[in-house]
Amino acid sequence: MRKTTVYLDAEAYRQVQLLAREQGRPAAELVREAVREYAERHGPRPRPRSIGSVRSGLGDLAERAEDRLDGFGGR
Repeated sequence: MRKTTVYLDAEAYRQVQLLAREQGRPAAELVREAVREYAERHGPRPRPRSIGSVRSGLGDLAERAEDRLDGFGGR
């Protein structure tokens, strides 16, 4: 774990202290949890492992995708 300093305005500080008291948890734990959740929600998404795992053998597939999909899903 690394130590850092975070400055909160008076209202945010009051709210964190109140929540910590209500939940019986340290305020620092609530702040760590909030930062972790924010980072997960707004950070880079992991790329699915299946992307790029198959070779089509068609060198122009990306350039001609619309042509190759013409009629796909039609009845």
